[in-house]
Amino acid sequence: MQKTDIRKDSDTIIEKMFKAGAHYGYSKTRRHPSVSSYIYATKNNGDIINLEKTGVMLDEAVKFVKNLGAQGKVVLFVGTKPEAKETIKNVAESLNMPYVMERWIGGTLSNFIEIKKRIAELENYHKDSLEGGLDKYTKKERVIMAKKIEKLTRYYSGLIGLKKTPDALFIIDGKAEHIALTEAKKGNVPIVALVNSDSNIKGIDYPIIANDSGIPSIKFFAAAIADAYREGQNSAPVKTF
Repeated sequence: MQKTDIRKDSDTIIEKMFKAGAHYGYSKTRRHPSVSSYIYATKNNGDIINLEKTGVMLDEAVKFVKNLGAQGKVVLFVGTKPEAKETIKNVAESLNMPYVMERWIGGTLSNFIEIKKRIAELENYHKDSLEGGLDKYTKKERVIMAKKIEKLTRYYSGLIGLKKTPDALFIIDGKAEHIALTEAKKGNVPIVALVNSDSNIKGIDYPIIANDSGIPSIKFFAAAIADAYREGQNSAPVKTF
């Protein structure tokens, strides 16, 4: 069976992950039992992740995401921890995909009908602002509206254009984003997640066990997922009419 591109040279991939610090787990005392078989060793009470196994997990995630890209499916990128915000935003925007980089709003998946109303409200404000539709309001009213727009923009700007529940989630730190994980599981939305040694990987469809706090590591795996989606898009047959 032919391997995907990302595993053409497994040694090179492992070297890149190592260079990005992907092998750094948390302290042994924080380790979740579900990841025990993915730990290579423990040094100075810190877990060292087995990058060979991480490479296999990444390979499975890449295959799945590539297939999503080929089908034009929607992937919601989620990463609200400070180390992940910028990367999540940049990667999602490069793919024209929705993202959450601030606090996950409860109900984003489980009560999408209400969330959709907030997105539409923000879109309407943007439209009115561009077309001069806000000029009809008094100065006081515009000040109140500006505050509301600011709040909506902070939490929903990354979701503009999202018309339905996403087809999959890519999450940085499953433990930090446990609400998103729970909603995705209940809604049967497939999950790809970069998780460290403190996370419970049960229930995550495509876990990638590696350092989920170091910026170089986060960038490496986010880029791998984005590249896989693009590769899928490029492999999709061109529609003819």
